Amino acid sequence: MNKASKASAQIYKRLLTYVKPHLGLFAISIFGFLMYSGTQTLFAALVKHIIDTLQTEAREGMNYLPLLFSGLIVVHGIGAYLGNYFLAKVSTNVVHALRCEIFNHYTRLPTAYFDAHNSGYMISRITNNVGQVTQATTDAVRTIVREGFTAIGLLVYLFYSNWMLSLVFIGIAPVIVVLVTYVSKRLRGISKKIQESIGDMTHITSELVGGHRIVRSYGGEEYERRRFLESSLYNRSQSLKLSTTMAVHNPIMQFIIAIALSFLMYMALFFMKQSSVGEFVGYLTAAFLLPRPIRQLSDANGDIQKGIAAAESLFEILDEPGEPDHGVYQAERCKGALEFKNLTFQYAGANEPALIDINFKAEPGQTIALVGASGGGKSTLANLVSRFYPHDTGEILLDGVEINAYQLANLRKQLALVNQQVTLFNDTIASNIAYGALATATRAEITQAATDAYAMEFINKLDQGLDTEIGENGVKLSGGQRQRLALARALLKDAPILILDEATSALDTESERYIQAALQKVMSNRTTLVIAHRLSTIENADMILVMDHGRIVERGSHQELIAKNGAYARLHSMQFKEHSKENHSAELSSSDLA
Repeated sequence: MNKASKASAQIYKRLLTYVKPHLGLFAISIFGFLMYSGTQTLFAALVKHIIDTLQTEAREGMNYLPLLFSGLIVVHGIGAYLGNYFLAKVSTNVVHALRCEIFNHYTRLPTAYFDAHNSGYMISRITNNVGQVTQATTDAVRTIVREGFTAIGLLVYLFYSNWMLSLVFIGIAPVIVVLVTYVSKRLRGISKKIQESIGDMTHITSELVGGHRIVRSYGGEEYERRRFLESSLYNRSQSLKLSTTMAVHNPIMQFIIAIALSFLMYMALFFMKQSSVGEFVGYLTAAFLLPRPIRQLSDANGDIQKGIAAAESLFEILDEPGEPDHGVYQAERCKGALEFKNLTFQYAGANEPALIDINFKAEPGQTIALVGASGGGKSTLANLVSRFYPHDTGEILLDGVEINAYQLANLRKQLALVNQQVTLFNDTIASNIAYGALATATRAEITQAATDAYAMEFINKLDQGLDTEIGENGVKLSGGQRQRLALARALLKDAPILILDEATSALDTESERYIQAALQKVMSNRTTLVIAHRLSTIENADMILVMDHGRIVERGSHQELIAKNGAYARLHSMQFKEHSKENHSAELSSSDLA
């Protein structure tokens, strides 16, 4: 057995471990298929018995022959039902377990994994690839068990009737094995390419659905159609290769078996001269019943190879290590003292560090603002506090304890995060505010959080208020409204540390005024890290850190940094000029309208 075959056997063996919890159902299924297969062999024996009975003058027991035949059909049907139904129960349970295990593992994978893999492939693995596994655990197993038992039963009957003559079939076995091995390898390779192409199509489709406004705004319809066409054409060519392989394989297999049968029939005329007509016909009936299960077994091999290719990609995901969580320290509620000591961080595969020698401390209740040009490392710093990426060099201390020492769920319980890219779910406003671990919040608490975030101002205008469905990612709401819901969610969490990553960037001036008022109210008793683009929003921060290329280049209060007349002062001056221009334009527009 070569390496590829060994690997395939291991994958299929691992796949079958999912059957273990359902061995009782599987046993009933096997029993059913044994009944089904036994009737195939008994049919050949019955043909022999009928002919032999009809040839005797007395024709004893002739009246029971129809009953025997009918009984055989009934047993055949009961066996087929038991085998198919209970195996279907096993396979649906296996697919359900596998699908849930994959999805559950997605919830444990580190952020870096999601950064490195596109969503289309991840979605198609849990939909299409699991479907391919269904074939390997249902249709293929059913065929192997049912047709395998049938073939064994018929071969036993043939050898029992005339073992010398039956050696003809054993002679073609090596040829069939070589053919099946070659086809298996080819089918597995093509199946893998098909599954990848389906992942590609899923990804392109999800990008079109999610970004259809940008696609239409920039005239990208033709480009997207071309991308999908190329992906679909590749899928079609691989699918045709798969069909061609199967289409060529089956006739060749049948031709080999037909030659063997022809030779067998010719030999039977010589070797069975002493046999009765019933024995001769029964023997040939069994011989001619044999090609069907062999052909079915060959087809099942195709399903198994597809399933193995699909299972391989699924097990690759399951073998991916989840987020590291070796910490055991737990705190009911932290005070919120956050300290960075000699922190340096570099993303995997990056040429340069994203953060270099970061040192600062935020006392409980303080507001620390991070400002600077894009790519300065501000969001990276926030991501490290949440342990979305592991840090090796330097320390991040929460209440004097290194954050890696915290149990991961407990650490994140201490943090509330509001991103620039707001994530909302296709559910009600209330469910979006009281999301996840917050689902136990009372209606009054949800309303209070929405009020503090100045969200009730627009929620009350909606027909169903907090029970309004907001569509996928809050598509029915404006940017400012979505941002206010994200802030309400963070306020409801009431964590000792609040991280605002460009949280007011999507807001108009009026909404921003509301949010600033709400933030002043809630920042007083919690440590807040603010990543801000608009400097006007962080003038009251206890400390402002100016970041550039991963380093802190300036630190101090707003007044101190303006007085220094350095990097912060330049940023502030540039924004002040832009703001003045915007106000001047707005005034001109107002006068034109007047």
